[in-house]
Amino acid sequence: MQSRPREQVHSLQRKLNARMLSMITLGGSIGTGIFLGSGNALSIAGPGGAVVAYCIMGFLIYYLMMGLGEMAAFMPTTGSFAVYAARFVDPSLGYALAWNYWYGWAITIASEISASSLIMHYWFPASPSFLWCAVFLILIFAFNMISTRVFGEIEYWLSFLKVAVIILFLVIGISLICGFNQLQAVGWQYWSINDAPFHNGWWGVMGAFVVAGFSFQGTELLGIAAGETSQPAENISKAVKLVFWRILLFFILSIVVISLLIPYTSDQLKNSTLMMSPFTMVFSQWNKIMAAAFMNAVILVAILSTANAGLFVGSRMLWHMSKENHVPRLFSKLNKRGIPIYALLATASIAALAFLSSFYGDGIVYFWLLSAASLSGFIAWMGIAISHYRFRKAYLYQGKDLSQLPYLAKGYPYGSFFAILLCLLVIVGQNYAVFMADELDWQGLFISYIGLPLFLVIWITNKWLKKTQVTPLAHCNFYLDNQHPAFDEEFHGSRPNS
Repeated sequence: MQSRPREQVHSLQRKLNARMLSMITLGGSIGTGIFLGSGNALSIAGPGGAVVAYCIMGFLIYYLMMGLGEMAAFMPTTGSFAVYAARFVDPSLGYALAWNYWYGWAITIASEISASSLIMHYWFPASPSFLWCAVFLILIFAFNMISTRVFGEIEYWLSFLKVAVIILFLVIGISLICGFNQLQAVGWQYWSINDAPFHNGWWGVMGAFVVAGFSFQGTELLGIAAGETSQPAENISKAVKLVFWRILLFFILSIVVISLLIPYTSDQLKNSTLMMSPFTMVFSQWNKIMAAAFMNAVILVAILSTANAGLFVGSRMLWHMSKENHVPRLFSKLNKRGIPIYALLATASIAALAFLSSFYGDGIVYFWLLSAASLSGFIAWMGIAISHYRFRKAYLYQGKDLSQLPYLAKGYPYGSFFAILLCLLVIVGQNYAVFMADELDWQGLFISYIGLPLFLVIWITNKWLKKTQVTPLAHCNFYLDNQHPAFDEEFHGSRPNS
């Protein structure tokens, strides 16, 4: 019996393996959020507040990744949670989530590129910001233009370097804390200065949630990459299990080390003209001569890696929207290497917001874009949690056997409820500081919250025009193409052992 063809000549290529997928997911989240933003979280919430915020976000990621992994291993598609929301919740919700996620990653690329100006001014202090924005935007565009496999290899090694540096940072940081360098042990002294460990109380923790959330964002791109992953059932299951522990280890241990070695009162953590990476500050305690140049080079690699992954994910979501007739068909056109060239161009054009750095200042624009991208990410995460809750509920309602799922998420449904409530809390209260300041920052308020009304307008307008309803559990579609079951060992690879 002849196997049915699943790919056309002009289709996205399944060239990503488990090794690439795991590192892409990890690398997508290790960027300026942890290298630069972690210092901002420390200055907002103090050492205890920052650690609490990152730990709570770690639990959120735990449940989100398991839920997304369950859906993606069973039904791998480039549309990811936008498809799952459309099928298992409401078609209009899927439509709005697709737009929100594309916009969010385009803004994330802009924030990473904007941060590049901050880094490059260390070596070239008089250079114009727009020059570096242009150089790095062109560079990541070129990386994405070659092929999916080459993109995967580049992202793998960029991510590998970031992971190696964080491990080195942890080793040096712990030695400084314990006094292994023959100096006096630092210990917990910075946890008791001024109003530490919880600077600004609960509101400080709330503010740190935004930065912590931005630091973790990118883990969900596993769902998007599933559409170009070979043997998705096996490889996605492996990636989910590996990435969670790596992220929890690197992020939470890093913020603990930073909180012990750097006082939250340091001007270098929050001043837009003096802002320095807390990683650089820690390395400088070990070797003042090499630290700044070394860490700035590493952060530059982190910027390229995250922006590189962001352009990949954003272009694929726009390609998916075009295939669903949500945007002009032009964006679904591929070149001979299977790259959605027009979707790449459109996503890169939005990322050009980074050029605002030349007018408002690098540090200011970076934190504006961070807030905007973070809000978009929390909306996407909330969509993932809602979709997984409905996915499992519909799966059981239709009498299907849970043992047939390639990957089974733990903690259902409480994990989904926890993720939904936390995301909602952060979405509403993410930029409380603009309301508590003596003078309202209208520009900061607009940029921080614009994603929320934009998402709601897109969702409500589509519901009104299309007259969509919440999909009944009995009608939820578990088929890839309305004919063949989503899980097919011929196409997905063998079922992994749980």
